[in-house]
Amino acid sequence: MSARAPWHRQETLLPPLERELLSHLAATPLLDRVELAALSGRSPSAVYEGAGALADVGLVATVPHASELVPSARRLHLTSGGVEHLAGMDGMSVEALLRDQPASDEWLRALMRRLDAVAVIYRLASALSEIAFPIRFRWYRSAPADAAAALPDGGTLAIVRIGRSVERTALGHRLRRLREGAGYSAALLLAPDEFRLRHARRLATGMPFVCFSALERHAVAASVEAPIWRPPSGGAAVSLTTALKSVQRAGSWTREPTRQRRTAPRPFNARIGAQDWLLPSQLKPVQKRTLDLIADWPWLTPHHLEQMLGVGRRRVSQLSGQLQRSGLVASVKIAGRGRLALTDRALTMIANRDRASPALARKRWSASPLDAESPSDWRDVSGTRTRQLLRHIDHTEAVHGFAAGLAAQTRLGDLTLAQIEPPQRASRYFRYRDRLHSVQPDAYGLLLDRSDRLPFFLEWERRAIRPRAMAARLAPYLRYFSGRRPLDDHGAMPRLLVVFEDDLLAGRFIRVAAEEMARAGTRVPLAVTDRGRVAERGPLSPIWFAADDWQRRSAFSPLEH
Repeated sequence: MSARAPWHRQETLLPPLERELLSHLAATPLLDRVELAALSGRSPSAVYEGAGALADVGLVATVPHASELVPSARRLHLTSGGVEHLAGMDGMSVEALLRDQPASDEWLRALMRRLDAVAVIYRLASALSEIAFPIRFRWYRSAPADAAAALPDGGTLAIVRIGRSVERTALGHRLRRLREGAGYSAALLLAPDEFRLRHARRLATGMPFVCFSALERHAVAASVEAPIWRPPSGGAAVSLTTALKSVQRAGSWTREPTRQRRTAPRPFNARIGAQDWLLPSQLKPVQKRTLDLIADWPWLTPHHLEQMLGVGRRRVSQLSGQLQRSGLVASVKIAGRGRLALTDRALTMIANRDRASPALARKRWSASPLDAESPSDWRDVSGTRTRQLLRHIDHTEAVHGFAAGLAAQTRLGDLTLAQIEPPQRASRYFRYRDRLHSVQPDAYGLLLDRSDRLPFFLEWERRAIRPRAMAARLAPYLRYFSGRRPLDDHGAMPRLLVVFEDDLLAGRFIRVAAEEMARAGTRVPLAVTDRGRVAERGPLSPIWFAADDWQRRSAFSPLEH
């Protein structure tokens, strides 16, 4: 392509396509070229050529981005010259344009902080454009919806993404606000995993509009005809095309107050110092995956991280070194072993990505003020939950070892580890005899065996030595398994895996469990073993006893055994 003169010399010569692309990028900044083609209705080749021409004359700039779900791409946004040109083209002032569109420097920084989520939602918007063209799109800063789309027939869709780090209380509050807010025609909920999808569907019950839910990874990759969207009634999943056919035709959407401060975008390379909001663009997918793992399992050892990532020791050393130099990971030696934890900078980045509270994330998960040269006592760690994990570091490391060993072992066999969740996301809350109860395991996981789902809870038990304490440990699970809630939560009956420090305690617990289940009239799918066998042979090996069977089996043998 031939070189173009600066924009101010070519203002009257800008072709209609390029003017149209400027308008789309003002309303939807940080689209990639494929998404821009979908939302504009233009051919990909025309958009590639037009976007390149706009970049040549300095009206558009690009930033790189890649995540685990969305492949590498250059994302487009208006420069200050592009904003000025578009305002002149539309016969308005720059201030008026920045007031009406998310094209300001402040908006750009806000969306850059959420760039992984932005990319996912733009893929969904592109799919909507295949079915109903043209759509109008709106981003939100503080509304319960992440974004909204207005359909050509007057319908409106709230788009809600549930981030990995969003806790159940925050999610419940957010969906309550959605229920009480604007009169959308429907909502599309994106969840990171199967359990949170089911939980969100329950919370969405009673919405004044229909809510369809899908796994985030499916919404990114599936076609508009793929049956991935779950209706609120619990029926069979439907395609996005079918879901939109059932949407009411009239709806409204939220309009947020305009920020007082609105400035034209500044070039990224003109900014001084490290900009935290640029991190989602600068980090590679494997680095983001590493941060998410350390966020889930604070005080993870490099060896366990190696098993969870499925890479070699040298690669883990390289990744952790890069993240330490970026100020995102702290490496300290505790109880004779090197361990990894996120810095406050990384906690803030993840919270911003998921629209969670950075202050609350630091309050609960900060590893400060640990120093690699002089590790502090656990009492000095400021995060309430990281402090608790550090206080019981032997137990914490044992649970990490189980999760890491399971991840490594499933790569060698027929089972697939679809999900492994840390204790903060493993808890389940339920009602029993009109009172709220919970089970709070040390981990939750989901294995897939072809078409079979094999969910499980893990309890790594160190304190229950006497029969009375063992019975008390089992009691919450007896209440949980007494009704249909396990099936509603997981779509299959989960196992309860209990690991004791030695074989003698494991055998004692089996006898106590059999007595308690007979007394309660409730069967818990139980498998029990000891720490030594797990360490020696791995979690998937035939090392487990059931409450009614003293033959060692796999923990995931059919439930009839």
